[in-house]
Amino acid sequence: MTVERTFLAIKPDGVQRGLVGKILNRFEQKGFKLVALKQLIPSRDLAKKHYGVHQDRPFFKGLVDFITSGPVVAMVWEGDGVITSARRLIGATKPLEAEPGTIRGDFAVDIGRNVIHGSDAPETANFEIGLWFTSEEINDWTPSDQLWRVES
Repeated sequence: MTVERTFLAIKPDGVQRGLVGKILNRFEQKGFKLVALKQLIPSRDLAKKHYGVHQDRPFFKGLVDFITSGPVVAMVWEGDGVITSARRLIGATKPLEAEPGTIRGDFAVDIGRNVIHGSDAPETANFEIGLWFTSEEINDWTPSDQLWRVES
């Protein structure tokens, strides 16, 4: 595996239901490194760019309306295979198909209120990170437990 970065966003339903800490904890426990974090109410322009691949779909307006309806916690996580692993932690898009133990399996209500977004590929992650964060907002740092490891 290679160290990579992914974009995750706790959607307004997750923020308003008080799930931010529980969701962050899942990624920390998995051993991923949080390198950027902010809370904001996305502008319509940001939301339209984020969901641009769906602009011709009938649900596009609803996506934009929902993501701009309240605070979102936007994050960048780093680690070996973080994109694939995060998608597994998140679970299927449709909560009824999401396995128990996944974020959506445990917390999501329906497909329109599925608590969290996660990048699905390296190209998507790079695009979304650049859309939501400036380079100055992303922190490069080394966890202290990595300094304690003995090289063999």
